[in-house]
Amino acid sequence: MRLLVLALLVLAAGATPAAAAEHGITLTSSRALSPRLTELTMSTAALAKPTHVRVLVPAGYDANPRRRYPVLYLLHGSFDDYRSWTDKGDAERITAGLQAIVVMPDNGNGGWYTDWFRRGPPRWETFHIGQLLPWIDEHYRTIPTRGGRAVAGLSMGGFGAMSYAARHPDLFSWAAAFSGAVDIVNNGPVAGVIDLEAPADGGKPGDQFGDRVLNADNWRAHNPWNLASNLRNTRLRLDTGNGQPGPYDQGKLTPDLIEQQVHEMNVSLHDKLNSLHIPVVWDDYGPGTHSWPYWQRDLRQALPSLEDSFAHPAATPRRFSYVSGARSYDVYGWHVTFAGTRLTTLQGASRRGFTFIGGGAVTVRTAALYRPRSRHAVTIVAQRSVLRADRLGRLKIKLPDATGGDRVRIG
Repeated sequence: MRLLVLALLVLAAGATPAAAAEHGITLTSSRALSPRLTELTMSTAALAKPTHVRVLVPAGYDANPRRRYPVLYLLHGSFDDYRSWTDKGDAERITAGLQAIVVMPDNGNGGWYTDWFRRGPPRWETFHIGQLLPWIDEHYRTIPTRGGRAVAGLSMGGFGAMSYAARHPDLFSWAAAFSGAVDIVNNGPVAGVIDLEAPADGGKPGDQFGDRVLNADNWRAHNPWNLASNLRNTRLRLDTGNGQPGPYDQGKLTPDLIEQQVHEMNVSLHDKLNSLHIPVVWDDYGPGTHSWPYWQRDLRQALPSLEDSFAHPAATPRRFSYVSGARSYDVYGWHVTFAGTRLTTLQGASRRGFTFIGGGAVTVRTAALYRPRSRHAVTIVAQRSVLRADRLGRLKIKLPDATGGDRVRIG
């Protein structure tokens, strides 16, 4: 009996780390800072060192144990951190009446909300999207659907909000950028700033997205301007000043060069969205600098739109198009693998078919749109075949070379 008890204790001790690592995250501490605000410390293989996340729960969260809440992911800017929205941005007071959970993760001094182009940590997108998002859904009473998630941020975090929303349109139904760096490809000075920020996180210039020229496809694959068409089914908001001293800049006489550059990027994305006939709430408010009083105002002014989005969530589109630079991706339940490295488009995807625009061999697995094991006529260009759906109701379609933009019809 003693040996049995000892063996069980050894097994239990060995299982503890594995059990603690959920979705790739090990929670090492949780500290309540106020009745609504908690600070979490986490470890993950996606990052080289422990990271932190602050979480604001809505008033009445503990008193209503059966109620579930939507989630706003609120992202910080360069050379700020997970504490900034509460310590500098007054987010706890501004969201006092918001019936939603607010999650504020860290992203380093200049992480740029991406898995860095050089191999290895930091992999911020992996942490935020692949690990933290499901971890929050599991440990808080969230509404774990696209309609129950939103993302917003300022400056670099504004880039992160729009980039994440465009790269993962099936995860977020609302996105806002406050003085956001939302077009890093068509603005040369900002690209130089991004390179300069990498050393602040222990890297070298170019580590975040690669060389601006040699790795241009990777820059475009993360840039909201290039991915703007992916935002068609997302409610959007852009807030920007023009860099001239404004109502919160008493005593300041010189223009803010950062906000001037940011303004150009916001105009660029706004114009691109308009050209695609994608609605966006556009607050080009004139005089205003790259500073916290304006971002606090932006957050306050955005809350009614956010609450309306949560109250009336948009349905998952039955037909969609998606631009990506990834070799493998999942979107709206579809899975695509592609042998190339450039931007490609899954166009007009629905249960009736799709067009893949790109090059090289492609494999497309549809979402679970069909009766399990049912047979369907599939026509690729002029060649017709019959495919059987798998046990989950998905079809797997292979295109040997989609260079010409192959149209696939599913009968």
